[in-house]
Amino acid sequence: MPLREASEIADVYQDTQMRIARLLTDAPPATWEGQVPACPGWSVRDVVSHMTAVAQDWADGRLSGAPTDEQTAEHVARFSGCDEAEILMIWASATARLRELAESTGLEPPLGDIACHEHDIRSAIGEPGARDAESVRWTADRLLTLLRPPVPLRIVVEDGEYRSGPVDGTEIRLQTTRFEALRWRTGRRSRAQLAAMAWSSDPAPVLDHLFLFGPATGDVVE
Repeated sequence: MPLREASEIADVYQDTQMRIARLLTDAPPATWEGQVPACPGWSVRDVVSHMTAVAQDWADGRLSGAPTDEQTAEHVARFSGCDEAEILMIWASATARLRELAESTGLEPPLGDIACHEHDIRSAIGEPGARDAESVRWTADRLLTLLRPPVPLRIVVEDGEYRSGPVDGTEIRLQTTRFEALRWRTGRRSRAQLAAMAWSSDPAPVLDHLFLFGPATGDVVE
């Protein structure tokens, strides 16, 4: 990736990391141990540990895409001997390394990972916000660009449109937002929730092609 583009993404990654850290700094143990409905079986601490380990492994060259289940389990366990403040410090250090690598080698930081998990945490602790952040805009753009439905599809968000699928055929349209697109693309909405959105016609032909992960087994209300 060109150095300038990687550096810009690194800026957004660092802004997002700092925003999450501010949200959790000085939070009581009950907040850290609270369950995250969007990540079944994980606590807030588990999610932060995962993001921290991904940042470390990305900077070290051990990870360049979505981790395996085994890697994810190790991420959650890696900082079992650390307190919460130490985990945040380790993550900040890994973030600084990612920024340096973006500027020197063009390494693109794993922004999509924390863009998604920020809102998993916010939902879990009842602190919604930052839904129009640059991390959401950038990640939603990437995720919507990757759509490959079997029929013509147009996704209309607050500041643009995304056309995908075959050229010929009757187009299906969805009016949504970048935030919602981020959430349903990453499996944070159930199939029923996605089907109930503002479609121009029956979305059945495309529904099962819209989830990069998931869908959620039950409705996720945020």
